[in-house]
Amino acid sequence: MVNADNPFMLSGTKLQDGSCKMMVTSVGMRTQWGKLMATLTEGGDDETPLQVKLNGVATIIGKVGLFFAVVTFAVLVQGLFMDKLQEGTIWSWSGDEALKMLEFFAVAVTIVVVAVPEGLPLAVTLSLAFAMKKMMNDKALVRHLAACETMGSATSICSDKTGTLTTNHMTVVKSCICMGVREVGNKNKASICSEFPESAVKLLLQSIFTNTGGEIVVNQDGKREILGTPTETALLEFGLSLGGDSQAERLASKLVKVEPFNSTKKRMGVILELPKGGLRAHTKGASEIVLAGCDKVINSNGEVVPLDEESINHLNATINQFANEALRTLCLAYMELENGFSPDNAIPLSGYTCIGIVGIKDPVRPGVKESVAICRSAGITVRMVTGDNINTAKAIARECGILTDDGIAIEGPDFREKSQEEMLTLIPKIQVMARSSPMDKHTLVRQLRSTFDEVVAVTGDGTNDAPALHEADIGLAMGIAGTEVAKESADVIILDDNFSTIVTVAKWGRSVYINIQKFVQFQLTVNIVALIVNFSSACLTGSAPLTAVQLLWVNMIMDTLGALALATEPPTDELMKRSPVGKKGNFISNVMWRNILGQSFYQFMVIWYLQVKGKAMFSLDGPDSDLTLNTLIFNSFVFCQVFNEISSRNMEEINVFKGILDNYVFVAVLGCTVIFQVIIIEFLGTFASTIPLTYSQWFVSVFIGFLGMPIAAALKTIPV
Repeated sequence: MVNADNPFMLSGTKLQDGSCKMMVTSVGMRTQWGKLMATLTEGGDDETPLQVKLNGVATIIGKVGLFFAVVTFAVLVQGLFMDKLQEGTIWSWSGDEALKMLEFFAVAVTIVVVAVPEGLPLAVTLSLAFAMKKMMNDKALVRHLAACETMGSATSICSDKTGTLTTNHMTVVKSCICMGVREVGNKNKASICSEFPESAVKLLLQSIFTNTGGEIVVNQDGKREILGTPTETALLEFGLSLGGDSQAERLASKLVKVEPFNSTKKRMGVILELPKGGLRAHTKGASEIVLAGCDKVINSNGEVVPLDEESINHLNATINQFANEALRTLCLAYMELENGFSPDNAIPLSGYTCIGIVGIKDPVRPGVKESVAICRSAGITVRMVTGDNINTAKAIARECGILTDDGIAIEGPDFREKSQEEMLTLIPKIQVMARSSPMDKHTLVRQLRSTFDEVVAVTGDGTNDAPALHEADIGLAMGIAGTEVAKESADVIILDDNFSTIVTVAKWGRSVYINIQKFVQFQLTVNIVALIVNFSSACLTGSAPLTAVQLLWVNMIMDTLGALALATEPPTDELMKRSPVGKKGNFISNVMWRNILGQSFYQFMVIWYLQVKGKAMFSLDGPDSDLTLNTLIFNSFVFCQVFNEISSRNMEEINVFKGILDNYVFVAVLGCTVIFQVIIIEFLGTFASTIPLTYSQWFVSVFIGFLGMPIAAALKTIPV
């Protein structure tokens, strides 16, 4: 609390409530905050949730790879020892035999290198960074990288109304002044003044222009401009249309005390010192709350009369009528204060005279209803949490498609009174929470996360939204209307304040998750085949068909190049037609296991057949027959991975070519892989232990790889 006794504010402090003037005494590293930051050492980034989940997968794969490497090395060495034992030269070792032992060790080490999925962190980082950059183009600024993937698992969105679901451009369209309800249009605003008593108009204009957080200024072009919140702007525009003069009203009386709008009280107020002496208080805020503090009203003759039951019923009916038309309602009231009132005292909450009620229209944003429908089809529940009147909230929620027949709309005060047992049955059905306080929003989010194990995204634009933004799995702050406190508390800043952008963020989040799954499916297939082929060959023939250099090239294909190709796939609309993964979903799904095992079985059988029958099949003989066969096996294996990479673009759909040319990274990686494979086979024979192949051998190698695609398509028809 900053006051006269404690007048200092640290730099970086966020103002939650109140108003003041301040003098800056130091900036930058000379401030207390700067000195504090200078003493801190820079810490490392936390792992994202997906990286934590993948660590378990990587550890298991690494251990399996290490086991196969040790066994393969043992089998190869045992074979060498048995040969020497039979020859009786066990104690006599030549340089070639020592070199062969070293080759066995190199193969074992390479198996470990191939098995350890070092490409996983790269794939995660690439996918997150790619999504982060693309989301910026879609008007979403990601502040915390983990939010990219977390949003993809979101099961619930708690959204503000104003500015997110609506346009945040407000205008006064209805009024109830002097107990009479009137439409407020551009054509009849001037005529309204003539219908009201002059004394009532003066009080109304004084209330609008003095009890406000907005300001009317003249900009550089000499045009009048209204600054302030959309609500304040709408009221000031209404006052100007009635012929009011903001500057004259402010100069006519002295401002003694101001109490800014407070989300708890849901009202703001000022105290004026009148030109002829005496003090007057003005208040405005939530209609039912301000009206509850009134005991008098200005009637159609401009007279102040007691607020009887009939008048109260009329005004409440008017509030409900406005609210049912999706209008935000505000009540304006005043009271004359006694001369003994001290400015140090709080502005009274009761004893007011009702000046009137205004209905403010804030149209629903285009595309919101469609976006809410997309969320529903994607298994994401959208809830509206607002401080507005419940009837207004329900009307807007129905227009947006949020409130359904089986949904519940509840007010914050009622929600607070519920017991834990009642909340368990109530919360899943809540679709609208009106007249909510910041803590109501915080409690709802906490209950959804802890009790119902949901992944919750929360939108907010005000300082009071900070607790809920902190509590949520993903905090989404509004970039235009949002306060600095809200932005600092958020993971993602929605730059255009549009709910449709939130749906786009969710789509990108799902894309990150599915892209990593594609990569892991592709990598595990290569891992399984490479490990089993080398292990089985070492056990049965005493040699490994894939050399260390060849395995390292395969490792590059499945790790670095595979990550580049599959982790940068853009999202599709199909992603929003499936249920979210949630917190406890298995990363390697049954669909992935089906594809991995089916494709691995095909590749292993083909390579094993080549190893056993390859020489006869291609009529290979002579001194280079073994080298040619191993080159054929290596080439076929690589092209199996090239075509499997294409099949991995979609784990469930048969058409994997859809949109392939839109991903230039994927096409470039695929092209580079093929070009380098040709170079390795044809020109790097000594280095890579290969030999140039004939056209027919090339055709068979490519065809074997291509045959994996129809097999992958057939596998996708098998239900799991």
